[in-house]
Amino acid sequence: MAKYLLLKHYQGGPAPVVDAGPMDKWTPEEVSAHIQFMSDFGARLEETGEFVDMQALMPEGAFVRYGGEGQPPVTDGPFAETKDLIAGWYVIDVESWDRAVELASELSAAPGPGGKPLHEWLEVRPFWGEPPTVTE
Repeated sequence: MAKYLLLKHYQGGPAPVVDAGPMDKWTPEEVSAHIQFMSDFGARLEETGEFVDMQALMPEGAFVRYGGEGQPPVTDGPFAETKDLIAGWYVIDVESWDRAVELASELSAAPGPGGKPLHEWLEVRPFWGEPPTVTE
Protein backbone atom coordinates (compact mmCIF):
# COMPACT_ATOMS: atom_id res chain seq x y z
CA MET A 1 0.00 0.00 0.00
CA ALA A 2 1.17 3.54 -0.74
CA LYS A 3 -0.15 6.83 0.53
CA TYR A 4 -1.17 9.64 -1.80
CA LEU A 5 -2.38 13.17 -1.25
CA LEU A 6 -5.31 14.32 -3.40
CA LEU A 7 -5.24 18.12 -3.33
CA LYS A 8 -8.23 20.24 -4.23
CA HIS A 9 -7.44 23.81 -5.23
CA TYR A 10 -9.55 26.96 -5.17
CA GLN A 11 -7.54 28.18 -8.15
CA GLY A 12 -4.29 27.46 -9.95
CA GLY A 13 -3.41 24.48 -12.10
CA PRO A 14 -4.73 23.90 -15.62
CA ALA A 15 -7.72 25.88 -16.84
CA PRO A 16 -10.94 24.38 -15.47
CA VAL A 17 -13.28 22.47 -17.76
CA VAL A 18 -16.25 24.01 -15.95
CA ASP A 19 -15.94 27.60 -14.75
CA ALA A 20 -17.89 27.19 -11.53
CA GLY A 21 -16.74 30.45 -10.02
CA PRO A 22 -16.09 30.85 -6.30
CA MET A 23 -18.16 28.68 -3.99
CA ASP A 24 -19.45 31.73 -2.13
CA LYS A 25 -21.44 32.55 -5.30
CA TRP A 26 -23.15 29.11 -5.35
CA THR A 27 -26.62 28.57 -3.91
CA PRO A 28 -26.83 26.96 -0.46
CA GLU A 29 -28.29 23.84 -2.13
CA GLU A 30 -25.31 23.62 -4.53
CA VAL A 31 -22.83 23.97 -1.67
CA SER A 32 -24.69 21.30 0.35
CA ALA A 33 -24.71 18.88 -2.60
CA HIS A 34 -20.97 19.40 -3.13
CA ILE A 35 -20.16 18.84 0.55
CA GLN A 36 -22.41 15.76 0.66
CA PHE A 37 -20.58 14.32 -2.35
CA MET A 38 -17.24 14.84 -0.56
CA SER A 39 -18.56 13.20 2.59
CA ASP A 40 -19.99 10.24 0.66
CA PHE A 41 -16.69 9.84 -1.22
CA GLY A 42 -14.82 9.69 2.10
CA ALA A 43 -17.30 7.13 3.47
CA ARG A 44 -16.76 4.90 0.42
CA LEU A 45 -13.00 5.08 0.99
CA GLU A 46 -13.50 4.11 4.63
CA GLU A 47 -15.48 1.05 3.51
CA THR A 48 -12.66 -0.07 1.18
CA GLY A 49 -9.94 0.61 3.78
CA GLU A 50 -8.34 3.26 1.56
CA PHE A 51 -9.25 6.30 3.71
CA VAL A 52 -6.63 8.01 5.87
CA ASP A 53 -7.80 11.62 6.26
CA MET A 54 -9.75 14.44 4.62
CA GLN A 55 -10.01 18.10 5.49
CA ALA A 56 -11.54 21.20 3.94
CA LEU A 57 -9.73 24.50 4.36
CA MET A 58 -10.94 28.07 4.55
CA PRO A 59 -9.59 30.42 1.87
CA GLU A 60 -7.96 32.70 4.48
CA GLY A 61 -4.29 32.19 5.28
CA ALA A 62 -0.80 33.49 4.66
CA PHE A 63 2.63 32.31 3.58
CA VAL A 64 5.09 32.41 6.50
CA ARG A 65 8.87 32.07 6.56
CA TYR A 66 11.73 32.41 9.02
CA GLY A 67 12.69 36.09 9.38
CA GLY A 68 16.22 35.61 10.67
CA GLU A 69 17.88 35.38 14.05
CA GLY A 70 15.97 37.56 16.52
CA GLN A 71 13.57 38.78 13.83
CA PRO A 72 9.82 38.15 13.62
CA PRO A 73 8.49 35.74 11.01
CA VAL A 74 7.92 37.18 7.56
CA THR A 75 4.38 36.81 6.21
CA ASP A 76 2.82 37.33 2.82
CA GLY A 77 -0.92 37.49 2.87
CA PRO A 78 -3.76 37.35 3.10
CA PHE A 79 -3.50 35.56 -0.20
CA ALA A 80 -3.73 37.65 -3.34
CA GLU A 81 -6.23 36.56 -6.00
CA THR A 82 -3.45 35.19 -8.21
CA LYS A 83 -1.98 32.76 -5.67
CA ASP A 84 -2.81 29.07 -5.62
CA LEU A 85 -5.06 28.19 -2.72
CA ILE A 86 -5.61 24.70 -1.42
CA ALA A 87 -9.28 24.06 -0.73
CA GLY A 88 -8.78 20.73 0.99
CA TRP A 89 -7.37 17.25 0.68
CA TYR A 90 -7.83 13.55 1.00
CA VAL A 91 -5.05 11.25 2.14
CA ILE A 92 -5.55 7.79 0.70
CA ASP A 93 -3.69 4.52 1.14
CA VAL A 94 -4.04 2.47 -2.04
CA GLU A 95 -2.37 -0.37 -3.91
CA SER A 96 -1.04 1.65 -6.85
CA TRP A 97 -0.65 4.96 -8.65
CA ASP A 98 -3.38 3.82 -11.04
CA ARG A 99 -5.84 3.43 -8.16
CA ALA A 100 -4.90 6.89 -6.82
CA VAL A 101 -5.57 8.39 -10.26
CA GLU A 102 -8.86 6.48 -10.52
CA LEU A 103 -10.04 7.88 -7.19
CA ALA A 104 -8.92 11.42 -8.08
CA SER A 105 -10.94 11.13 -11.28
CA GLU A 106 -14.05 10.14 -9.30
CA LEU A 107 -13.51 13.04 -6.91
CA SER A 108 -13.19 15.41 -9.88
CA ALA A 109 -16.86 14.74 -10.68
CA ALA A 110 -18.09 16.49 -7.54
CA PRO A 111 -21.19 18.56 -8.34
CA GLY A 112 -20.99 22.31 -8.78
CA PRO A 113 -23.49 24.94 -9.90
CA GLY A 114 -26.62 23.39 -11.33
CA GLY A 115 -25.59 19.99 -9.96
CA LYS A 116 -23.30 19.37 -12.94
CA PRO A 117 -19.93 17.63 -12.39
CA LEU A 118 -17.11 20.14 -11.94
CA HIS A 119 -14.47 18.13 -13.81
CA GLU A 120 -12.04 19.96 -11.54
CA TRP A 121 -8.32 19.31 -11.67
CA LEU A 122 -6.92 17.57 -8.62
CA GLU A 123 -3.27 17.28 -7.75
CA VAL A 124 -2.15 13.71 -6.93
CA ARG A 125 1.08 13.48 -4.95
CA PRO A 126 2.70 10.38 -3.49
CA PHE A 127 4.01 10.57 0.05
CA TRP A 128 7.75 10.28 0.41
CA GLY A 129 8.53 6.63 1.11
CA GLU A 130 10.68 5.16 3.79
CA PRO A 131 14.38 5.19 2.89
CA PRO A 132 15.78 1.76 2.05
CA THR A 133 17.35 -0.16 4.90
CA VAL A 134 21.11 -0.61 4.49
CA THR A 135 22.45 -3.97 5.59
CA GLU A 136 26.07 -5.11 5.57
